[in-house]
Amino acid sequence: MELTAVLTPVEEGGCVALNRETATTTQGETVDEAIVNLTEATALYLSEFPLPAPGHPLVTMFNVPACA
Repeated sequence: MELTAVLTPVEEGGCVALNRETATTTQGETVDEAIVNLTEATALYLSEFPLPAPGHPLVTMFNVPACA
């Protein structure tokens, strides 16, 4: 099953990883560690709460003007 990982850097180092389909969140000191941790956490979640096979999401970026 192919799922989405959103990785966000954090000030103190490393990054937070989120799987949007299950709302599973974890962290890691490196991108690779965060993805490994997210894979483990999501697999554990799915063993208790199976999901139907999701479609492929469209992930994009957009800009919001800064407030003056």
